[in-house]
Amino acid sequence: MGLSGSGKTTLAKSLVDVLLEYKAVVRLNADIVRETANDWDFSEEGRTRQAHRLKNIADRSTSDIVVCDFIAPLPESREIFNADYTIWMNTVKHSKYRDTDDVFNSPTNTNIIITRFDYNAKSIANSILSVYN
Repeated sequence: MGLSGSGKTTLAKSLVDVLLEYKAVVRLNADIVRETANDWDFSEEGRTRQAHRLKNIADRSTSDIVVCDFIAPLPESREIFNADYTIWMNTVKHSKYRDTDDVFNSPTNTNIIITRFDYNAKSIANSILSVYN
């Protein structure tokens, strides 16, 4: 999770590349899921609906691991999605979406907080794999 432009999608793609060497993995991108649902409502209700939508897709997956990149600005949306492993991309303080910046609540329960773009995806993937082994 993290603000727009924080590197969520880039990290997710890198993690999938590494994790695929060990497990069946699928990646969910919130923007693609929103586009498929044609739901561009970013109100609290819309964000809650999106969290439920992502959770339902992840729960139906037959893959060993689902990597999902989405902003998840509200504690409620994070609670709904209920990730087994959470990475907070805390690399930017502001995004191009002021409304999202205004409602973004910093998470209190994460496995990893990334503050710089020079992270090691393989090391992060190994941390994730330790949960699933």
